[in-house]
Amino acid sequence: MTATKESQPNQRQKPPPKDDEEDLGAGAPSERNWKGIAIALLVILGVCSLITMSVILLTPADSQAGSDTKLTVEDLFKPEFMVHDPEAKWINDSEVIYRNRDGHVIKFNILTNETDIVLTNTTFVNFNVAKYAVSPDLKYVLFAYDVKPVYRHSYMASYSIYNIHTRHVWELDPPEVLNSVLQYAAWGVQGQQLIYIFENNIYYQSDVKSNSLRLTSSGKEGVIFNGITDWLYEEEILQSHVAHWWSPDGERLAFLVLNDSLVPNMALPRFTGASYPKGKQYPYPKAGQPNPTVKLFVVNLYGPTHTQELTPPESLKLREHYVTMVKWIGKTKTTVRWMNRAQNVSMLTVCDTTTGACVKRHEETSELWLSKQNQEPVFSRDGSRFFLTVPVKQGGRGEFHHIAMFTTQFRADQNEVRHLTSGNWEVTKILAYDESNDCIYFLSTESSPRRRQLFSVKTVGLFPRRCLTCDLNKAHCLFFNAEISPSNQNIILHCKGPGVPTVIIHSLNNANYYILENNSLLKAALMVKRIQITDFRTIQMEHFDLPLKISYPPDFSESRHYGLLLVVDGSPGGQAVSDRFTLEWDSILISSDNIIVVRLDGRGSGFLGQRVLHEVHQRLGTVEVQDQIAAVE
Repeated sequence: MTATKESQPNQRQKPPPKDDEEDLGAGAPSERNWKGIAIALLVILGVCSLITMSVILLTPADSQAGSDTKLTVEDLFKPEFMVHDPEAKWINDSEVIYRNRDGHVIKFNILTNETDIVLTNTTFVNFNVAKYAVSPDLKYVLFAYDVKPVYRHSYMASYSIYNIHTRHVWELDPPEVLNSVLQYAAWGVQGQQLIYIFENNIYYQSDVKSNSLRLTSSGKEGVIFNGITDWLYEEEILQSHVAHWWSPDGERLAFLVLNDSLVPNMALPRFTGASYPKGKQYPYPKAGQPNPTVKLFVVNLYGPTHTQELTPPESLKLREHYVTMVKWIGKTKTTVRWMNRAQNVSMLTVCDTTTGACVKRHEETSELWLSKQNQEPVFSRDGSRFFLTVPVKQGGRGEFHHIAMFTTQFRADQNEVRHLTSGNWEVTKILAYDESNDCIYFLSTESSPRRRQLFSVKTVGLFPRRCLTCDLNKAHCLFFNAEISPSNQNIILHCKGPGVPTVIIHSLNNANYYILENNSLLKAALMVKRIQITDFRTIQMEHFDLPLKISYPPDFSESRHYGLLLVVDGSPGGQAVSDRFTLEWDSILISSDNIIVVRLDGRGSGFLGQRVLHEVHQRLGTVEVQDQIAAVE
């Protein structure tokens, strides 16, 4: 407020008018009028002070905090708030290749603790690279640019090949088209082998300088897919757009041929900013409508090309069926899982790719439906035994997936089965079988359904399970994924939460470990922001204990009212409640808008046993809603 006229220093006073002067104004104010003005201004000043104090006292603490302490939409697009995945891969037993946060591609030797820069970050900038892949011989790099997404996993892109030593670069194109846009391109498993897919056909090069060989010619846009998936297989069956698999020696390639000619199309509008949306049609089989037909072939890439079809089991040949998994278990043998359309009968076969004959090794049936049908079995070197997770009844809690060891008997289609794990928890993934130590490595939910820890178990004797990650930075790392080196000596551990994601190389023989990425920039950026409060609870519905994850605003108080957002995973077998690190749009609502976010794994969710999962059978949209209402209450 400004000072009153009476209080202003050195103010010149107006002299009183002379008697003979005519007062042309409203007359000089009297002494009593000046006092009135002063009193009025003092009253106004007092009222404003009271209003200001009331606003300060009644405004919530989070509103008083500076905006820089709240997470905003803009923050999610800043580099320091993004999780950096180094995409580390084993290139042999002791070396990995990865990309650090500065953008350099690094080769790291865990035996010598030495690093070499394979590719500098300026190369990515100069060629506007969106994705990259280094050849198996580490001499060339495949660059993808102008990437345009198609579905969840698939994308179109242009590709170029870069010589690491000479820095020469050239485009990767099919013989008949220049400046082409490809549906897929990747290295093989040996040397400089290349495969790419153009107009739904597969092309092969034995090295970067050789001519392209077209392996298929039946491809047709939106109708016949060779080596890549249609929408159904990408989204629901394989969870990948890749539908081909290399043999270990690179001499053969297995691939699917999907025919959608009988599948009705679904029209999907695409809003591109124009006055009218553009229509996009894609094959989408609804219940009762034809599915895509599927065939599995293997092509011999050395010598005269020869393509052999692998035949499904007799009971599925004339019925609609899926191919849900393909894995090579030798130079000429693959294991394939076939499943009927109702998804309640599954057959695991071993196929000889030279003759096309497939022998059934395991069959699984269910009165409802089968889950985890794209899991890969782990075979011994001689193929006489393999390991698979199967549902095993665990008392009143129903069935849980556990490791079973299948050993071939005198007949190839008969097995001796031995269960290696049990309990009211799930084995989520079998990683490897170390034959020298007779040991299986696997991930499981044994410590909690919301966690993933790495365990090992012997296949013989009474040795207990051993947790290899339970004491590894347990304040921040409770949810792991892992990749074991070819000799089963070392492992890349992906700590995915609850702290910021970290990538570690860990020796399975000793306590040595190396941190490839700790996302320190993200950690520092989050320290500036106010951290949300996370609480885990359970609700009881009938005979089920269902988990909840509740995220509160930083200044949560039980004496205040808050908005509530309930986030649910609508897909059977999904999981919304876990210790994985997340920084998404709902994090902004919690931080900036004082919203409580609740995640629920209701009936139909995964990793809680088959009894919870199968509760939604023929009741989709009913029991889940009941659970959601109970969670809110």
